[in-house]
Amino acid sequence: MSGLRLTEFVKRPNPGSAGKAIKINANFFEITQLPNINVYHYDVTITPDVPPLVNRRVFEHMLVVHGKSELDGSRPVFDGRKNIFSPRVFPFDSKTFDIILPEDEIPRGVVPRRPPRSFKVKIKKASEINLEELHRFLNAKSALTTNCLTAIMALDILIRHKPAMLYSSVGRSFFTPDGAQPLYGGVEVWNGFYQSARPTLGRMMINLDVAATAYYQSGSLLELAVKILDRRNIDDLRRGFSDRDRSKLEKSLRGLLIRVTHRSEVKRKFKITKLTPTPASSTLFMKENTKTDVATYFFQTYGRRLQYPFMPCVVTGRDVFLPMEICTVIEGQRHIKKLNEKQTADMIKFTCQPPQVRANKIKDGLKILNYHENEFLNDFGMKVATEMVQINARVLPAPTISYHPSSRQANFVPRDGAWNLRDKRVATGATLGSWGVIVFGTERDLPLTFAQAFIRELIVTCVDTGMTIPNKQPPILYANPHGDIEDSLKNAWMRAGNAVKSQPQLLVCILPNTGVPLYAEIKRVSDTVIGIPTQCVQMSHTRVPKKQYCANVCLKINVKLGGMNAFLSPNQTPFLTQKPTILFGADVSHPSPGDTTRPSIASLVGSMDAKAARYAATVRVQTARTETIADLGGMVVELLRTFFQTCGQKPERILFYRDGVSEGQFAEVLRSEVASVRAACTTLDANYRPTITFVVVQKRHHARFFPTRREEGDRNGNCMAGTVVDTGIVHPFEFDFYLQSHAGLHGTSRPTHYHVLYDENRFTSDSLQEFTYKLCHLYARCTRTVSLVPAAYYAHLVAARARFHSKGERWSDTESSESNADESTYLAVKPDLLRVMYFM
Repeated sequence: MSGLRLTEFVKRPNPGSAGKAIKINANFFEITQLPNINVYHYDVTITPDVPPLVNRRVFEHMLVVHGKSELDGSRPVFDGRKNIFSPRVFPFDSKTFDIILPEDEIPRGVVPRRPPRSFKVKIKKASEINLEELHRFLNAKSALTTNCLTAIMALDILIRHKPAMLYSSVGRSFFTPDGAQPLYGGVEVWNGFYQSARPTLGRMMINLDVAATAYYQSGSLLELAVKILDRRNIDDLRRGFSDRDRSKLEKSLRGLLIRVTHRSEVKRKFKITKLTPTPASSTLFMKENTKTDVATYFFQTYGRRLQYPFMPCVVTGRDVFLPMEICTVIEGQRHIKKLNEKQTADMIKFTCQPPQVRANKIKDGLKILNYHENEFLNDFGMKVATEMVQINARVLPAPTISYHPSSRQANFVPRDGAWNLRDKRVATGATLGSWGVIVFGTERDLPLTFAQAFIRELIVTCVDTGMTIPNKQPPILYANPHGDIEDSLKNAWMRAGNAVKSQPQLLVCILPNTGVPLYAEIKRVSDTVIGIPTQCVQMSHTRVPKKQYCANVCLKINVKLGGMNAFLSPNQTPFLTQKPTILFGADVSHPSPGDTTRPSIASLVGSMDAKAARYAATVRVQTARTETIADLGGMVVELLRTFFQTCGQKPERILFYRDGVSEGQFAEVLRSEVASVRAACTTLDANYRPTITFVVVQKRHHARFFPTRREEGDRNGNCMAGTVVDTGIVHPFEFDFYLQSHAGLHGTSRPTHYHVLYDENRFTSDSLQEFTYKLCHLYARCTRTVSLVPAAYYAHLVAARARFHSKGERWSDTESSESNADESTYLAVKPDLLRVMYFM
């Protein structure tokens, strides 16, 4: 058996044993009885090509018509696209059925261009799946073969088949309008449930979680328009409908499906393509060789006087003009566009649920799914447990954190994942000699005396916290937030430099709001044009400056100037201190869905000292939606050089935390990226071969943990910071684990999933889990443990910041993804900044 290559990744060493053992519940439900039959896989092709929703109706209709006669009465399940799985073999290898879909079978939410009524359904046998092979994989006796993958896919489709027939489904989730809550701007959020079949050691599980997504509010189109334009009622629009309103409304409504109410016999759906530039009363078209306007036409044809002739018409199909007041929005249309700030805030409120509430909602989902009485599951002979699985977990001990020796408590062990800065001084305080302050607003917004008082409080806090600030009176400038930001910043930079005759180190920017455009422009100019760290603060916080707020700002300023806030004593992190070691964090950030113009951004950060407290960064712009980092070699060379210049040594070990990779991409990313790191090392020196460990870090998963006993949870009812899970719900034999390293502030905490793909440093489960958890105490921006290992967190911040480095972005319109940003418009960060943590 030992000769068998079970996995191309790393096999799990023995499970960890460090920490305090506890039992927790996880939102996984055991499949207590797997089908012990052969499952038959068929390829299906439905022509003409229509969306999955219509495919399902066609499939369902085919079963009604031909199920008994042609398919021997079996109950196959269908994924809506290409795959059918059946518990019984069909009496043919390949067959084509002609299906005519009755008129009322065209489902809601699907646009017809006069929908095709007749379909051809071609069914062809693909394979026969013996589940024996899946059992062998689950018991770590066989690798994950194509056959196993198909078997898992079959189970996935089996549990999703019925909900997809009954509800609005998106990917692995389905949603219901029951209990929908309105968000701002004509959008509402629907509750839903996510389900996925997951292999674990010796058994298959179903991971069941709550989900939520945004839909357009159905019903009157006029009401929706009023909400999108943020008016109280339709009469507010009577006074004037500006071009800006029109363009905003058109952007929001484009692609929406509507029905008309003025002719009850018309069941047709229409898709909005645009709005007319003129109101209904003056939108002209040719009718029987004479020009007439829409309002007059409606009066003459239907005897209907338009109540709102001042509103534009919606245009559908081949220039059909419809007055808004006769249109209703069809239910169940997803809002795919990016939510704006207010909608996002509402969405977070709606989805943020304490653990107990979430656990109960998951149980409600189980009732709705009702696996027990699902005829498809019964037909396949599959049974699912009705209780969440109880698993073994451990709570790892917190490390001792060190601040400057002159602090009152220089070394301490944090409790419950959080501590404060009172009586503590940063480990290495930076010196701030040359700096300036720029207020974006007028003296009416923030009088000079207030600005000075805030700066005084900030200086006192920074000095108390261990920084040195010889220049206590930096020049304060006022600038127009809507003016030429680049010019204002250059001006402030000159003033700051002239005030003390030395190169400025920092500009503090006081902002009037939390809007993206001003912030983005400040960061573009300071990072890529002037090359100076900036610290932005909200004006609302400066009027009555709070100690706690100033302390948080101080932590960020200190690291931006090359200081170090806190560290772990060398004996706690032998992996870092025994040999020169570099930690890398990498991430690729992709443009939002539907954005066709923006590229993807790859970022890499590397630790620059034996304490892993300071990091340097590098960024590349690459082709949109490519997951592997195109120029990883060049980026690694850059950071290895900086490490050598900073420490005078070459790292002998590399630990690489890679964020943002999904399971399906593991093999590709591993192949390409470990090879790039290797090649980068040999570029520097043909004989240079440090040992490499490559770990994928995932936050986008649906595993959630719930304490089984109240006293084992934190005060919000979440599991304790430091909870680690490496049995029960993890991979049958690969080296992965879940670590909930933070104390959640709101809602249910999400553990981070770490999966080791490559390991030449021979980590044990305990050594990697404990080391990763300790690192989570060193995130420089706050005095809490964070949910993500800092190297990956910083990489994420660097990639997010790089989005602002493009010239010609229009950030002012958060609802559109309009930009003329391609790879060429992104400006490089100034080299000096890359060595300090400018991205904080």
